[in-house]
Amino acid sequence: MAEHHDHDEPKGESLIEKISGKIHAHDSSSSDSDNEKVDTSGSIKSKIYRLFGRERPVHKVFGGGKPADIFLWRNKKVSGGVLGGATVAWILFELLEYHFLTLICHICMAALAVVFLWSNASFFINKSLPHIPQVHIPEEPVKEIATALRVEINRAIAVLREIASGRDLKSFLYAIAGLWVLSIVGTWFNFLTLLYIGVILLFTVPVFYEKYDDKVDALAEKAIAEIKKQYVVFDEKVLSKIPRGPLKDKKIA
Repeated sequence: MAEHHDHDEPKGESLIEKISGKIHAHDSSSSDSDNEKVDTSGSIKSKIYRLFGRERPVHKVFGGGKPADIFLWRNKKVSGGVLGGATVAWILFELLEYHFLTLICHICMAALAVVFLWSNASFFINKSLPHIPQVHIPEEPVKEIATALRVEINRAIAVLREIASGRDLKSFLYAIAGLWVLSIVGTWFNFLTLLYIGVILLFTVPVFYEKYDDKVDALAEKAIAEIKKQYVVFDEKVLSKIPRGPLKDKKIA
């Protein structure tokens, strides 16, 4: 009897081990399936179309500093002040036909007259002379602005050179179409009005896109897919029949 009892113990233990093993296997399989779901959802999110290939938030695209805060209305007082100043300048120079040089001269005349009268009146009213601060332009910001402009100008020249080389017909057509549209818009407005429209777009479009980026990206994806489809048709019927120059097969040295 003792021997029979001894033989029953390992059987019971093996049965318990089998049950616990099945439970652990089920838990591990369920956790693996959960991980697969998370991975697939993450891959789906990573495959979401973003306009202009954007992978960073809009705030980071604009540099993530004070200019980005101003354009995206993080600081409403500063953003409103800049936009209000641009609006006042446009009204003065465009609607009232006030000239920039005339405005600068009038401001300087008024400032000089006020300070001059205040300096002379201080002797009669026994008050201290007005403190006129020394103003100078620092060297580092000027160098940074000049360097940034140089980089952008060189980049634009390189892009124009690449387009003019005849290697990429698609970029050439895009450039011609963009310049043509800009020339038509230039007949409707002068440069100052175009500059003001650019400021208005800069203060409205990014903040609107940041708020509704998912909807805008979805619509942009459909529009770009349709444009690509129409371009393929145009390429087959028109562009493929245009003779290409000898520079087409040349590589950039």
